[in-house]
Amino acid sequence: MATDDEKGVSYNAEEFLQLFKKGAEFTQDLLKENERLRFRILQMEESFPDSGEETIVTDENRKLVERIECLERDKAEILERIAQIERENQDFAERYVEVESENNNLANLYIASYQLHSTLDFPEVLQIITEIIINLIGAEEFAILLLDEKTNELNAMATEGIAREEIPSMQMGSGIIGSVAKNGENFFVDDIEGYTRDFHNPMVCIPLKIKEHVIGLIVIYKLLVQKKTFAPVDYELFTLLAGHAATAIFSSKLYSESERKLSTIQGFIDLLTK
Repeated sequence: MATDDEKGVSYNAEEFLQLFKKGAEFTQDLLKENERLRFRILQMEESFPDSGEETIVTDENRKLVERIECLERDKAEILERIAQIERENQDFAERYVEVESENNNLANLYIASYQLHSTLDFPEVLQIITEIIINLIGAEEFAILLLDEKTNELNAMATEGIAREEIPSMQMGSGIIGSVAKNGENFFVDDIEGYTRDFHNPMVCIPLKIKEHVIGLIVIYKLLVQKKTFAPVDYELFTLLAGHAATAIFSSKLYSESERKLSTIQGFIDLLTK
């Protein structure tokens, strides 16, 4: 007959065996479940090959595309800003050239005005006007006509590129030149490049006026080769010549006449005193 201790050992052994059996069964269940899950994963991988990688790649591509689009927008904005700055720089450069040209023109106008009133010698005044027309306006063939108030005729007093004898006398009010002398309005042909020299029909005709009184004309028949058209400063020069040149010519003529009269009077005085 088994003692109590033996009974206790036997009970513990059976309990241990039961626990071990349950543990083994649980382990088997875990292994089976693990195997089943591994098999399921394998099936899914076979049904959707690399699906996980594609998803990751797709997400990365989408992010890259979004980043590229953002960079493209930044690039477009930068390029537009650069283009705007270039336009502004071009405007500044053009304005700078324009201001420089205006400064040069003002300097030339000042010099021309100063030269016109720097002398009372009639031939010298005509020479100064000639130089202004050549150097500042760019004319190659032209004439300076003065009005003879006794005969009402316009006669060439100075020419450039043309013999003085070639310029015919013009009657006040007759033809383009006579009409300009009468009405005092500037005349310009419509087609400068297509103009053919005609002494009675000049390319340009500028009246020399003291207030509204015309004392003569500047008639231009040909421009220098490099001169294709008139610039704004040319019209300012024409305006200057219309007034200042007329005043200089009129003053120098009066001075020359007074000098001749004084010389004549002095001659008579010398004769009388002798």
